[in-house]
Amino acid sequence: MQTTRKYIIVFLLFTFITSLTCLEPLYAQEDKFVVVLDAGHGGHDSGNLGNGYKEKNIALNVTLEVGKELEKNKDIKVIYTRKTDVFVELHERANIANKADADLFVSIHCNAHSSQASGTETFVLGEKNTGRNFEVAKRENEVIFLEDNYEQHYEGFDPSSPESTIAIGIEQEVYVEQSIALARKIEDSFISKAKRKSRGLKQASLLVIRNTYMPSVLVEVGFLTNTKEGAYLNTKAGQSKMASAIKDAIVDYKKEIDQNVGRSILGTEKLDVDTVATLERLPLVYEGITFKVQIAASSKDLAPKSYNFKGLSEISKLKVGKLYKYFYGSTSDYNKVKQLQEEAKSKGYTTSFVVAFNKSGTQITLDEALKSATN
Repeated sequence: MQTTRKYIIVFLLFTFITSLTCLEPLYAQEDKFVVVLDAGHGGHDSGNLGNGYKEKNIALNVTLEVGKELEKNKDIKVIYTRKTDVFVELHERANIANKADADLFVSIHCNAHSSQASGTETFVLGEKNTGRNFEVAKRENEVIFLEDNYEQHYEGFDPSSPESTIAIGIEQEVYVEQSIALARKIEDSFISKAKRKSRGLKQASLLVIRNTYMPSVLVEVGFLTNTKEGAYLNTKAGQSKMASAIKDAIVDYKKEIDQNVGRSILGTEKLDVDTVATLERLPLVYEGITFKVQIAASSKDLAPKSYNFKGLSEISKLKVGKLYKYFYGSTSDYNKVKQLQEEAKSKGYTTSFVVAFNKSGTQITLDEALKSATN
């Protein structure tokens, strides 16, 4: 009974947050794409001091450079949480982004480790707090102890407790897919354009992005504790190179959701090993589950007509935040939806993937849907 009540509360919160975001206009400031750039730390919070470098200074330099490059694009408006060496509380950083009705929130930091670890990492909000991901979340979240009245702002949150970090992701849940898409682009850009080593996309419970109502990422541009990498990040050339890679990824993300509705900006959803292994033994028809094929996600509001989607009929759409998701087909038969997916791919939607909705019309993970028959 307690578990059921918990799910009901989470569902109601999720529905309420979704309904709020769906009422917002497509772009906030004069039809411009609004990007909030957040330089980590600042003021009396120096961040990490690997090899004697100050994270707060390097993060600010990179952030300002990203902003300067983005501001050259007339369709983009840049807002900064700080432009000087001042301390800004974590919850206020999110407030700045929410008040601006931003399209993206990008928080920029430098990493640290007790070893000579190196490479970039980009984090999105999640509950995967095991191992080093938890250590990163703990380090970035501990800044709250430098804030006045932190108990009031964070309601007893304990950065040292994995249990505490698990509970902070409800607000960002609706934007996780878009956040992952941006994070992938940033890491790809670090590899291809900045020629840096990437440690990949990660998920952790990070307070700075927990209350932002838009796709949000935290970027670690490298390890100051690594002798070679720290020295590189402390140079103007290194900072400029990292900033340019981040800028290119943001511009690419905007271009894709604005113009290219022929492709999905989201990655395919992977099933866990147990689900894949038992898939053939599960029923083909799932009572109470509706499967659809997501073929695109875009900021453009298109009529769900075949002429807009390469001749595909039975198109539906769902507004999530500032994005419109477009789906092909609707069925409770899993085999049927896989056939529809192949049809969509043959029409050019090569990155299309299957999604699932429960009886209430709420999107759930494909893994949950396929397991539901065994419950």
